[in-house]
Amino acid sequence: MRIFNATAAAAMFTTGALMLAGCSDKADAQAASANAAPVADGAPYVLQGTQVWSVPDPVSGRNYQVFVSLPAGYDADPGRRYPTLYVTDADYAFPIIRQIARRVNLEGPVVQDFILVGLSYAQGDSGADSRRRDYTPTPNGPRNSAGSVHGGGAAYQAYLKAEVLPFIEQKFRADPAQRVLLGHSYGGLLGAQILFSDPAMFSGYVLGSPSLWYDKRHMLGVEADYARAHDDLKAQLFMYVGGYEVPGPDRRNTSSADLVADMKTLQSNLLSRRYPGLKVSSIVLEDEDHLTVAPVGFTRALEAVLPAR
Repeated sequence: MRIFNATAAAAMFTTGALMLAGCSDKADAQAASANAAPVADGAPYVLQGTQVWSVPDPVSGRNYQVFVSLPAGYDADPGRRYPTLYVTDADYAFPIIRQIARRVNLEGPVVQDFILVGLSYAQGDSGADSRRRDYTPTPNGPRNSAGSVHGGGAAYQAYLKAEVLPFIEQKFRADPAQRVLLGHSYGGLLGAQILFSDPAMFSGYVLGSPSLWYDKRHMLGVEADYARAHDDLKAQLFMYVGGYEVPGPDRRNTSSADLVADMKTLQSNLLSRRYPGLKVSSIVLEDEDHLTVAPVGFTRALEAVLPAR
């Protein structure tokens, strides 16, 4: 394994969008002190306190990186183990979630301290190609991406279990009993696949605007297959979707599928199973579309699955 410069450099351009409205003097002072060290004019922005590690997949031969952010106080409490939040599409999601987690706790604890692990795209692939292959369960992709490879979700899931989880838990004080997976869109589809094939791989799942429409709602059938073979599903599940993620005339109704209805169907189906070990909740975030819902959904997800104790 190789460590690189301590920055998730490919994703850092998104961080500037995170200075949310309502800044307090305390927050501004914290931000100023965190960036007190001078840098050369024109130098790339670096997200301080992050690490990038190479974790290759020996089966596919692809190289992936993981982005890691440790909680404040990690070094001061060497006996403590932490929950770990793994997030797909790390190139944009990692810096957003990292900053949200710090922001919401400025006036007192709202979410737990946790280790954040960003799952990057395969090196040498475009983000679109990497996620279409790695996050989807079958080769039957949508017509508008017919030239791309789909259906590598099971292989990517096996890579995460065999390589990424052991790497993180050997190198950092990550509690294996408190793993959470957060995915948005195709990342949420991947989360659903893992939930219904190997639920113990994570203790918590966040399915954000999950692409349940994929391959004629294939994942709803996978859930039904799981229910026929099992009498329990031990996990905490939180789902979110934007109110605009339905077909409609508004310019923000860009979806040809009804993601709101699909999410509600999945939740209804799961509740009907009466699994004693499953905790499931969801929210429709009004006035948000498939893109704008992500930061709001990330915040609600942290509050739901990693609340302060």
